[in-house]
Amino acid sequence: MIFDEITEFAAALPAHQALMGLDLGDKTIGVAVSDLMHSVATPLETVRRKKFGLDAARLLELIEARRIGGIVLGLPRNMDGSEGPRCQSTRAFARNLSRLTELPIGFWDERLSTVAAERALLEADTSRKRRAEVIDHVAASYILQGVLDRLRHLRATT
Repeated sequence: MIFDEITEFAAALPAHQALMGLDLGDKTIGVAVSDLMHSVATPLETVRRKKFGLDAARLLELIEARRIGGIVLGLPRNMDGSEGPRCQSTRAFARNLSRLTELPIGFWDERLSTVAAERALLEADTSRKRRAEVIDHVAASYILQGVLDRLRHLRATT
């Protein structure tokens, strides 16, 4: 099931299962995972996009191997908060993925996540070649960490 509101997404999550964060691009999908306690997001891998069926098959393998309990997709809103073609593409990917898994799927505003990931990699003195290899799954970890921080805040206020 797909949730637009993070509070509804949080309510649908099973206990003690990791979350997966995805940063969808035209050519790649950055993948990050959380720990079981939803504390820390860790970059995992970058999937080179081919066709939806092949991309989804790889994601489903990771979901099974990592005991994932929910999926978060970065929603690439415009800087003014509106949704353009990239958001429509992300929502279509989520709809297609929801036909293949019963896991809750949520969205997180990913504005500037790639910029933050790039800045962190530059501060770590990462080479240009290495940055190109890891930027997508590092951006996915920024997206997922934002969700984890929000979930922690929601738990603290209930």
